[in-house]
Amino acid sequence: MANSSCEDLRGQEEDSFLYFAYGSNLLTERIHLRNPSAAFCCVARLQDFKLDFGNYRGKTSEIWHGGIATIFQSPGDEVWGVVWKMNKSNLSSLDKQEGVNSGTYVPIEINVYTQKGKEITCRSYQMKNYESAPPSPQYKKVICLGAKENGLPPEYQKKLNAIEPNDYKGRVSEEIEDIIKKGEAKTH
Repeated sequence: MANSSCEDLRGQEEDSFLYFAYGSNLLTERIHLRNPSAAFCCVARLQDFKLDFGNYRGKTSEIWHGGIATIFQSPGDEVWGVVWKMNKSNLSSLDKQEGVNSGTYVPIEINVYTQKGKEITCRSYQMKNYESAPPSPQYKKVICLGAKENGLPPEYQKKLNAIEPNDYKGRVSEEIEDIIKKGEAKTH
């Protein structure tokens, strides 16, 4: 994507924060639904973590109809994602989207590495008390579109594309169906 504005950060301004997205918020259209201030910063790697999909307390996501993305510590593994620079005025909407109030996710502070090797501290989210479960085809598509749109490493995109989704054949919300259509139009 555009040049990495993260490379030039001299520390975060007081009115903004950095957010590392590794799931549906990889896709620009998706993050902008609730967080219009999100500006692409750079592609980054989270070392010694692994991507997983699951249902919080075993309950399937009513929005996505399958497992949703989370990360867990796993020495030697890595998760690629996007660092978004966001206005602090969007912090509560991001927390709400991530289900912080319901306990689905907890905010965590992590260090990620840009493609040039610069270390950056970011906010991210991790699901606790979950049971592994495959994502719906729609959720997987949103993640893969976001990975493609933002130029995540090809090997990592292959891993994402190889994820076996569940067999959900229904529809997700109109809003999500629209961003999938827009994402497909942009990346094809």
